[in-house]
Amino acid sequence: MSLVLLLLQILLVARAVLDWSTVLAGPATAGGFRARLMSGVYRVTEPILAPVRRVVPPLRLGGVSIDLAFLIVFFGIVVIRAII
Repeated sequence: MSLVLLLLQILLVARAVLDWSTVLAGPATAGGFRARLMSGVYRVTEPILAPVRRVVPPLRLGGVSIDLAFLIVFFGIVVIRAII
């Protein structure tokens, strides 16, 4: 169980890095490596983040939006792994 949670944490970190790569480098080229990688990571992480995001919407600070669902899920996994 702990290994599954660790893999999920790694995928969440990968999602954050890929999100920032879009901000810094622009959109991924369709069919490119980054686009396929993003698709796979989103396919795994979105079903976990979406229900939390429906309850806790992103926090808007001017032109910036902070995804609180990501933080809640990530730290929730940290707590669960500490308990296990």
